[in-house]
Amino acid sequence: MSHIVRIETKIHDALSVAAACQRLGLPAPVPGTARLYSGEATGLLVQLPGWKYSTVIDTLTGTIRYDNFEGRWGAQQHLERFLQAYAVERTKLEARKQGYQVSEQLLENGSIKLQIIQGAAA
Repeated sequence: MSHIVRIETKIHDALSVAAACQRLGLPAPVPGTARLYSGEATGLLVQLPGWKYSTVIDTLTGTIRYDNFEGRWGAQQHLERFLQAYAVERTKLEARKQGYQVSEQLLENGSIKLQIIQGAAA
């Protein structure tokens, strides 16, 4: 049986953050405190391409703090691609932990189709 699922996620898993960074060719995330335009934030620091300030992920709350000045200091599409990559990597990790087989397909519109097969070996 086939199901279409839309995933909205908060970012709690550091391993999936690292996998998303690797998937996108970004530097590995590092714990720390980053300066943003109007203050500081502490968490996992992710440097998105062309962004003036790091994106800061608090894995305890699942929140992301960033300042891209409405796209002037970093293209929003890079954050959206990162969030998509995180959701894909987190879903694959959880499915494989439960013994499912996962395949993925990049669609023309930029979406990613995951197929999760019950009862298959990882």
